[in-house]
Amino acid sequence: MALGPDSDPLAALRKLRSDHGSVFTKSRGEIYVSDPVLAKEILANNDDLFREHSDFFRIRTGMFAPRSAQVEIGRTARVLLRRHIADHAHELPAIVAGLTPSSDWPDAGNRLVYEHFRPALIGDAPSAALRETVDQVVERAVLAGARDRWSWLARHRFRTRVSRTLCAELAVRRARRRAEPADLLDVVALAAAEGTPDPDLAEVFLSCLFAVAGSVGFLLGWSIYLVGTAESEPVHPSWVVREALRLWPVAWQFGRTPNREHRLAAVTAKPGDEVVVCSYLVHRDPSHWSEPDEFRPGRWASGAGQEAFIPFGWGPHACTGAGVATTVAETLVGLITSAYRLDVAAPSSRPQVSAALAPPRFHLRLEPVSA
Repeated sequence: MALGPDSDPLAALRKLRSDHGSVFTKSRGEIYVSDPVLAKEILANNDDLFREHSDFFRIRTGMFAPRSAQVEIGRTARVLLRRHIADHAHELPAIVAGLTPSSDWPDAGNRLVYEHFRPALIGDAPSAALRETVDQVVERAVLAGARDRWSWLARHRFRTRVSRTLCAELAVRRARRRAEPADLLDVVALAAAEGTPDPDLAEVFLSCLFAVAGSVGFLLGWSIYLVGTAESEPVHPSWVVREALRLWPVAWQFGRTPNREHRLAAVTAKPGDEVVVCSYLVHRDPSHWSEPDEFRPGRWASGAGQEAFIPFGWGPHACTGAGVATTVAETLVGLITSAYRLDVAAPSSRPQVSAALAPPRFHLRLEPVSA
């Protein structure tokens, strides 16, 4: 979605829903869906009305295949990341202390999450070339707005260099064939079918990197921003994280292409159209949520409203790392809010809208509660 400097695409979508209902056409061939039941039906695709699609395994040539490799990568990655979380939980308080006395967000959150998970992503002792390359990917492609700071030519040259480095590393990993993966590069290399091009595997690894350092970092940023600007007392970290996911889902829209012509409420979807399930709008459906635009973490005490909650998608292609993402965010929110008083200063409350929904830029000061 191309944005002008003063545009507010989220406000425009809310206006279209208000004017036209839960299924509306935004532009020619672009159909938005915000009805929770219909959204889940589209994402589950049980009637095969849409092309097979995976938001995570989409690469430049289409979809990473075969499906069995997708499943294996997802399963093995979850196991590896959960083991890393358990084995390195004791390190988190020191990492959080590095945020004191002040830090600039959401970049600080992305960097914190990346620092914690770097060994799980590229190993305990990566080569200098690999570490430098992946570090630069975070700085130049993961942080909110980072890509816009570089020209098209500079981005093209950087992508070429990143692909070359990752392909060389993956070739070594595939030839070595460890019995058990030591990091996510191994996970991708070991799950690949023989003959799978290394550039395809490099793209899948980058998706893993963006999901961990990007999505989890943005979720942490939203959680801290909302707690720091709320007028109420802090509540359970899991409620905070779920309410952050409801109000500001990082993955805020899921595009699908119809296989054949069919009706979506009063709108006809045709092959060649793009049907967009908008989780941002689903999560603010007033028929499922009271005060849908307000930060009310206490609503999660009862668990009500889950039928209109799809922060990680829905169905067989829902994000495989959802549990890992929420666990890490909840742990970090708990550590920060229990040990420090938060002071958030933001020049603007407007989110940063691109493929991901990132928090506004804000300055965070932390004061130890014992001080």
